Amino acid sequence: MVRRSAAARAWRQLPFFIWLVLLWMLLWGQFTVLAALTGIVVALIVTRVFRLPPVELSGRLHPWHALVFVVMFAFAVVRGSLSVAWIVLDVRRQPRNAVIAVPLRVDDDLIMTHTAVTSSLIPGSLLIDIDRDRRVLYLHVIGVRSAEDTERQRRTVLAWERRVVQAFGSRAQVKTVTDAAAGGAS
Repeated sequence: MVRRSAAARAWRQLPFFIWLVLLWMLLWGQFTVLAALTGIVVALIVTRVFRLPPVELSGRLHPWHALVFVVMFAFAVVRGSLSVAWIVLDVRRQPRNAVIAVPLRVDDDLIMTHTAVTSSLIPGSLLIDIDRDRRVLYLHVIGVRSAEDTERQRRTVLAWERRVVQAFGSRAQVKTVTDAAAGGAS
């Protein structure tokens, strides 16, 4: 019984272990056997020394929604880059900014992290704080001129949360964001 639970924990944590090895290889810029072996050693040390609470994966990956997420993210990065460039180059207007709070709908640390990172990687917004207990992201955004711009940015972050959940979330999480979107919250 102890073996089964230890094996189950190891199996659940395998994606994160693989991610640490890949991250190590990316940091060194080498995809060699030596980089993989040293990455495994570093990942073992990191996971044994810095014990974090295990993150439970939903075990669900919806390939179509994952592809939609990737394509939409690439489009948003290009669009955000062009928008920021335009704001910088438009000498007629002083760029305005705002700090906005975005309450998320799904109570899951992994979904919150993916949503926060995605929102912050798109040029024009930057994550400045997370209130984990209340599930609120605080972002600094540029190009905000009105309350409508602020609400549009909130809806954009909630749309990213919905895409993340549709691609990687559990069925209950998908239902939560789908119901919220149908109710006009997205």
